Amino acid sequence: MKNANAISAFLALGQETRLNVFRLIVQRGDVGLTPSQIIEILGIPNATLSFHLKDLVDAELLLVERQGRNMIYRPNAFHVQRLSEFLLDNCCGGKSCMPAKPLKKAKAK
Repeated sequence: MKNANAISAFLALGQETRLNVFRLIVQRGDVGLTPSQIIEILGIPNATLSFHLKDLVDAELLLVERQGRNMIYRPNAFHVQRLSEFLLDNCCGGKSCMPAKPLKKAKAK
């Protein structure tokens, strides 16, 4: 993944409404959601939702498919996976990031 693709995704997710829409659609997985379902659940005005869905699709975080008169929005799992791999690439210098022993919580004074 190129930096520009990752930046585009992070910018899209850096806005609260878009993040909420994305998380809701991810929760539904392959079933996806129509805009009217998203509006009903999140209470976002139609014009506002359209604007945010366009940004998420442009950032390749969502896929959209027409089914009859409905548009179905689904997570682009492949792109989200690539984004996760991009973030964790060379994590901890190729070694396990998990400590050998569980860390103890510090006692509060």
